[in-house]
Amino acid sequence: MVMHSVLLGGEEQRVLLEAAEELGLADGAWAFLPFDTLHYALAPGPGALAALANSSRLRRAHDAVLTLTRHCSPGGSVLDHLRRAQETQELPPDLNPQQVSPLFGTIYDAVSLLARGVVGARASGGGSWVSGAAVARHARDAQVPGFCGLLGGVEEPPFVLLDTDAAGDQLFATFTLDPARGSFHSTGIPVHFPQGGRGPVSDHWCWFDPSVICNGGVDPGLVFLGFLVVIGLGLMGAFLAHYLRHRLLHIQMVSGPNKIILTLNDITFLHPQRSSSRKGVQGSRSSLAARSASDIRSVSSQPADSANIGIYEGDWVWLKKFPGDRHLTIYPATKTAFSKILELRHENVALYLGLLLATGAAGSSAPGEGTLAVVSEHCARGSLQDLLAQRDIKLDWMFKSSLLLDLIKGMRYLHHRGVAHGRLKSRNCVVDGRFVLKVTDHGHGRLLEAQRVLPEPPNAEDQLWTAPELLRSPALERRGTLAGDVFSMAIIMQEVVCRSAPYAMLELSPQEVVQRVQGPPPLCRPLVSMDQAPIECIRLMEQCWAEQPDLRPSMDRTFNLFKGINKGRKTNIIDSMLRMLEQYSSNLEDLIRERTEELELEKQKTDRLLTQMLPPSVAEALKMGTPVEPEYFEEVTLYFSDIVGFTTISAMSEPIEVVDLLNDLYTLFDAIIGSHDVYKVETIGDAYMVASGLPQRNGQRHAAEIANMSLDILSAVGTFRMRHMPEVPVRIRIGLHSGPCVAGVVGLTMPRYCLFGDTVNTASRMESTGLPYRIHVNRTTVRLLQALDQGFQTEVRGRTELKGKGAEDTYWLVGRRGFNKPIPKPPDRQPGASSHGISLHEIPPERCQKLAKARPGQFSGQ
Repeated sequence: MVMHSVLLGGEEQRVLLEAAEELGLADGAWAFLPFDTLHYALAPGPGALAALANSSRLRRAHDAVLTLTRHCSPGGSVLDHLRRAQETQELPPDLNPQQVSPLFGTIYDAVSLLARGVVGARASGGGSWVSGAAVARHARDAQVPGFCGLLGGVEEPPFVLLDTDAAGDQLFATFTLDPARGSFHSTGIPVHFPQGGRGPVSDHWCWFDPSVICNGGVDPGLVFLGFLVVIGLGLMGAFLAHYLRHRLLHIQMVSGPNKIILTLNDITFLHPQRSSSRKGVQGSRSSLAARSASDIRSVSSQPADSANIGIYEGDWVWLKKFPGDRHLTIYPATKTAFSKILELRHENVALYLGLLLATGAAGSSAPGEGTLAVVSEHCARGSLQDLLAQRDIKLDWMFKSSLLLDLIKGMRYLHHRGVAHGRLKSRNCVVDGRFVLKVTDHGHGRLLEAQRVLPEPPNAEDQLWTAPELLRSPALERRGTLAGDVFSMAIIMQEVVCRSAPYAMLELSPQEVVQRVQGPPPLCRPLVSMDQAPIECIRLMEQCWAEQPDLRPSMDRTFNLFKGINKGRKTNIIDSMLRMLEQYSSNLEDLIRERTEELELEKQKTDRLLTQMLPPSVAEALKMGTPVEPEYFEEVTLYFSDIVGFTTISAMSEPIEVVDLLNDLYTLFDAIIGSHDVYKVETIGDAYMVASGLPQRNGQRHAAEIANMSLDILSAVGTFRMRHMPEVPVRIRIGLHSGPCVAGVVGLTMPRYCLFGDTVNTASRMESTGLPYRIHVNRTTVRLLQALDQGFQTEVRGRTELKGKGAEDTYWLVGRRGFNKPIPKPPDRQPGASSHGISLHEIPPERCQKLAKARPGQFSGQ
């Protein structure tokens, strides 16, 4: 194999070896001997196999290769010379010898040898002009030092045969070849063949003798006759194979699941409005709302270009019609060209589905007879030009770069497949429902040429995307070029970046623009300001619309440069939407966490309020939905109190003033009972009820807890004043009683924790038969206080008539040993006051006069 070694970047040898490995020819039965045409010495060692590091498949194939290359003495390779040149400062120290092109050694030796030949020819000729033959003759006789020894002369340089080891990670010299002496010597290292094989079988001796035919003992005439017979059969077989192949191709195109020749029976067309303009048929694709196939036939009005839209096998399709309506058949060249285009598959290239030939009218909305069209997938969002014209869609740089990257990837794929678009413009770049851009109309010029259809003459508006060299050559414009596609792509980039028509900022007509682009100077190109796109993108556009086609970057180069604009970040619109959703999800999590904390705070407030209305154990049971069973308590102490003369105070006060009075007073009471082991049962009007010993039992301490609380409340009431009548004292009477009790929750709509039993009635009677600023105590409670021996002081009141109980001995609780808070003095009875009321002279006169005027019927007798 006379080809460039894959170890030095030879792509041809790479392709050949990979194909050989795929066919199983690299298993040791064959040996590949490439002779590198470069004047370059491949040095043995582990570094020589660096080109195979990233391909295990190529390493397996290269195991069957024996490389023939120049033989250099130790230290005489190109890399060694370059390193020595760096040490002597003949080359810059920052040069990496590994990055020097393999061509360098060949070019350097060739220039040196040529220069020596020119010098010798001039010296022998005596003039400044020399002939090529003289240079060649003197170069052959010259002795020029090269990288691997002397150049020129009659002796050929020595060679070496290199082979990999069993591990496949290092090159060894197995044989040396000296052409001048005709010697072939082993270096002591045997040749390694793949899979432990012994290598190819020995060749027959007659193969290398030009005067002998390897006939195996058969007469040469018979061999020649047999050769002619084989040739004849081969020609006949080739003809039959060609015929069968075309017939099978035709059958496959018109029938079967993968047919590509379609008829009107294969496609369901839409029904456009009769009054709609036909302008859109030849223009850009318009956006069409996605509908299911079952809804198609019920649509009464569609876009103006819906005659080019239909449904094929349940999917939306678009028809690109050939010029004219006289197409009676599809030529074989057209079928062949379309079959090649049909093989193009890429996410950024519109998919071709078939060729439609209308041979008869199938409906008012279908193409007429004689129409030929290319059927491709339909993209719901229309063309790129349509998308840019929709001002309600916001396009930031991320969105624009995503569309442009899709365009570059699609064109890059077409160029890799050797397809020059030739008609690239924003109108044949379509966008699907996922905002993925796809290139379409590719290969249309080739199809027109194969179908022998004369293309319609282009107008100036369609030539705004055309490269200047194509404008000057109509034939070249019809075929298209790769460099011309790069120019067209740059004009589309200007459209996307500026979101305007091509050359819109120049304020020239399309005809003027085309004339200036076609015939510079001056050079006519779009003007893009620096604030409309990254500076790298603007520079890339300027490179792509260079006047000289050779100066424009290739699609591969354009792809790499454009990727670098976003610093390697993904620019796919779907990826961006996913990132937005992730950010929204993160924000939503923070919001949920914040709302959960707020909900927890509100729940704590609700629980606190509930525990203030009900005992905590009862509240938890109700929240859990479990029933609360009534409970019997053997002994508890109850507290009742009310305001003396509350009826009179209410009559002398406004409703809001009464509410403020009770709120202030009971807020004071609530603050006091918080320091005692008691439970506030309820308040009814001016009555205040407290219990100790329930719902949590506390032994005998309940009597002492209620007694201490009563003394604290009585002391606090002595200094309490109403806000609206501070002159009128607020006197309360308190009744205490101890005994058994039953407690339970009553009601569902507004559940209340209620106490039942004779102890409750007796405690209420003790309060109602008491006196202002007095704590009326039953004998049972006094007995408990004496048993606790905490210094409580009581006085005997005497026999007291209790309703429903009869007369009993009752007592006054007047203090406790060590209790130093002031207790108000009980008042004497005043004239005009009931035994349990307040005196009228205690009410301020101005309030009495005000109320008498406001309510004369109520106070006229007082």
